[in-house]
Amino acid sequence: MIRSMTGFGRAETNEDGKKITVEMKSVNHRYCEISTRMPKKLNFYDSAVRQLVKKYVVRGKVDVYVSLQDDSDSGSNVKYNEAIAKEYLGYLKQMSDELGVANDVTVTSLARMPEVLVLEESESDQEKTWEQLEKTVILACENLSEMRAVEGAHLKEDIIGKLDGMVGYIDQIEKRTPEMMAAYRKKLKEKLDEVISDTNISEQLIAGELIIYSDKICVDEETVRLRTHITNMKKTLDAADNIGRKLDFLAQEMNREANTTLSKANDIEVSELAINLKTEIEKIREQIQNIE
Repeated sequence: MIRSMTGFGRAETNEDGKKITVEMKSVNHRYCEISTRMPKKLNFYDSAVRQLVKKYVVRGKVDVYVSLQDDSDSGSNVKYNEAIAKEYLGYLKQMSDELGVANDVTVTSLARMPEVLVLEESESDQEKTWEQLEKTVILACENLSEMRAVEGAHLKEDIIGKLDGMVGYIDQIEKRTPEMMAAYRKKLKEKLDEVISDTNISEQLIAGELIIYSDKICVDEETVRLRTHITNMKKTLDAADNIGRKLDFLAQEMNREANTTLSKANDIEVSELAINLKTEIEKIREQIQNIE
């Protein structure tokens, strides 16, 4: 099953008065890039959250937002960071001496300084918090994957439709080639009649000229390769996940064959068909950019 790189997932759990909400949004990206935003209290779990998301996302830029509402009576303890408090006090005294202002620091004002007094969860509470956070992240990832799979199914259907349309253009090009050769043969004979006024023109001469002309405009190899690439792309679309890069390569190869066909075309109808091929291939390439 193919998956789109764009999607949204959300999950929320509420256990023992602690509510954790996880929202994640993914967009196209060449590699897997994960960014997180979470409360300071949960920063300890940042790396674990990233590793968890990577199990569900191979390509794409994913933004993960985590919020926490804690109304529980947890086993948190107040921790006093003596070293940080002394460092603050030292700098405040230095400022007082250098600027000639009164050092009016109090214990209360010092306690309000960042990291001087912090709440520290007990080990058992940390384990419970991670269990709940892990569960919430997994639920959000599953929702994200489900949405990306739905989008991927739509992309597959659209691409296959465009590939079928390309086959129709190729059929018309192959049908037009013998008609084009017959028209050139007739035109060549008429010109030779005008030049030498001889109705008994050597068929060998005309045949030789047609061979030279056909070598210049023949696109049989290109159309055969285009059909092969189309078949391979359809097979790839039915393959497992993580096919975006292979599809992009096949689209590049198809574009190369369409360009060659257009450059060889010495006929308005074939030129228009080749341009239509290039247009469809470009649309397919745009869609492929969304596939993981």
